[in-house]
Amino acid sequence: MKDIHEVLRRKQAKYAQLGKQIEMLQQAAEKLREVAPLLAENDDDDNAVLTDLDEPTAAPPKAIAAAASPQQPKPMTRPMPPRWP
Repeated sequence: MKDIHEVLRRKQAKYAQLGKQIEMLQQAAEKLREVAPLLAENDDDDNAVLTDLDEPTAAPPKAIAAAASPQQPKPMTRPMPPRWP
């Protein structure tokens, strides 16, 4: 049988970690709420820029050669929190 104090200690550590994650997510949500109106205001400007970019232009030969050669995608990694047994 497991020691009840060890189980309690692990649960409290996990609870504290989850509390920190919740606080970080709340801070990120506040920052996003501040930025969201700015993104909405610039949406019309971005559409005008995108339509300008959609027009075909002559690409330099190096750009054509680079586009033709396959490139290895960079693996996406993100920090992983420690796993609890």
